[in-house]
Amino acid sequence: MIDPDVVSLSRMQFALTALYHFLFVPLTLGLVWMLAIMESVYVMTGREVWKRMTQFWGILFGINFAMGVATGVTMEFQFGMNWAYYAHYVGDVFGTPLAIEGLMAFFLEATLVGLFFVGWNRVSRVTHLLVTWFLALATSLSALWILIANGWMQNPVGSAFNPETMRMEVTSFSEVFFNPVAQAKFVHTVSAGYVLGSMFVLSISAWYLLRGRNVDFAKRSMTVAASFGLAASLSVVVLGDVSGYAVSQNQKMKMAAIEAMWETEPPPASFTLFGIPDIENRTTHYALRIPWVMGLIGTHSIDEPIPGIHDLVDDAKSRIDQGILAYDAMLTLRADRNNRQAKAILAAHDKDLGYALLLKRHIDDPRKATPQDIQKAADSTIPNVPVLFWSFRIMVACGFYFIALFAFSFWKASKRQLDKDRWYLRLALCSLPLPWLAIELGWIVAEYGRQPWSIEGVLPTALGVSSVTTGQVWTSLGGFVLFYTVLAVIDVVLMVRFARKGPDGLGLWPPGQPSTAPAATIIPVQT
Repeated sequence: MIDPDVVSLSRMQFALTALYHFLFVPLTLGLVWMLAIMESVYVMTGREVWKRMTQFWGILFGINFAMGVATGVTMEFQFGMNWAYYAHYVGDVFGTPLAIEGLMAFFLEATLVGLFFVGWNRVSRVTHLLVTWFLALATSLSALWILIANGWMQNPVGSAFNPETMRMEVTSFSEVFFNPVAQAKFVHTVSAGYVLGSMFVLSISAWYLLRGRNVDFAKRSMTVAASFGLAASLSVVVLGDVSGYAVSQNQKMKMAAIEAMWETEPPPASFTLFGIPDIENRTTHYALRIPWVMGLIGTHSIDEPIPGIHDLVDDAKSRIDQGILAYDAMLTLRADRNNRQAKAILAAHDKDLGYALLLKRHIDDPRKATPQDIQKAADSTIPNVPVLFWSFRIMVACGFYFIALFAFSFWKASKRQLDKDRWYLRLALCSLPLPWLAIELGWIVAEYGRQPWSIEGVLPTALGVSSVTTGQVWTSLGGFVLFYTVLAVIDVVLMVRFARKGPDGLGLWPPGQPSTAPAATIIPVQT
């Protein structure tokens, strides 16, 4: 039998490291494009202030990038440490985009980051600008490949189970690459990163204006952030709709849980604006519904229903029954690889094999499962409804708030009144944590909502763990918590220190004010 403590602790460890790592990745995705925009203006106009802006925000980008790499490495170690069977079972599929992403992150990105910092006085303006733009593209390409891998976990297309190797194998790399879930996740995730990068620049610039420091520098930075942030926040909402549609087509239980939709409604389904989901009684109290909205978002139609949780549980029971046939055929083939009847049965029911594996948490041999065991396994396909319900709504509320804030900021920038209202500057400063909150909640919706699957419909999370003891997992978990706490302290100290110093304190003098130090002192590595 599976040790539930090992499963829970392994999940906790991976969740903590992933959530922490995801604090840095979106900021890298967004801030690098701000650098590209600012440096483009510098090259086109020749105005020194834009170069100084690029260099200053580049310092903060460099700190964040280094932390992102450090936390990303430890995540990959966990596939061998805590999720060995997962790596064995799906490594042929999952490992390919993950390896390409590693090359992108550790070779291409690292090289371009180095050129960005040391190249200011060593290459021409245009060459350095090209380095910055290639760096922006490389970060997006890195995100693309990891999200292709993650998208396959949500929607495992282009692959099939091989009974001879007992592993999942790629049948069509193009299907894996063009997976609709992966593509939707990519555009939505990078857009969220753009929002975070814009808010980061907007909030810190507002802090300078509140203190009357670096006024010209801060106003220009806020203008770029407001413009880019408005476009990004609008795209997040639009692309979030695309992502939601992909979920409704491929992860119906996740969609039902997000909506706390226990019963299938007549199409088009309503959207529950507010409610209190009750897992025990399987109902939603005090539900405030908006007619048609969920049906239009989830199906892009007015005549297609969104299945409720109860109907999806019944469907899971049926698939478990079919999966038991596939499981029996698989064991037969292990003993006799040439058994034609077993091959035919497995080919007919291999898509349901993963559902039979859900029984492994309750009984060693799924073929001996009782109706009660099957019911427990089917009920386990329901994720934590209240967590998904509220995480999604808070995330969406943040998204609409970002649109309003950036739109207002853009209007003030167009009127040249960014420094006129202190309440607005305080609001912009206090809004800094909100994009991180929205992004982390989005990750929870995407990953926690997939439970009990590590690979949707293919491999239950409980089966993916390594053969380790509870004590070993506690030891590694404690080590990661200690290591990440140290990194968190270092990151916060560095970010706050350099932000408080500002461009004036770092020797990045405003245009028109002479420098008394050699140009090399403005290179972030030497600051």
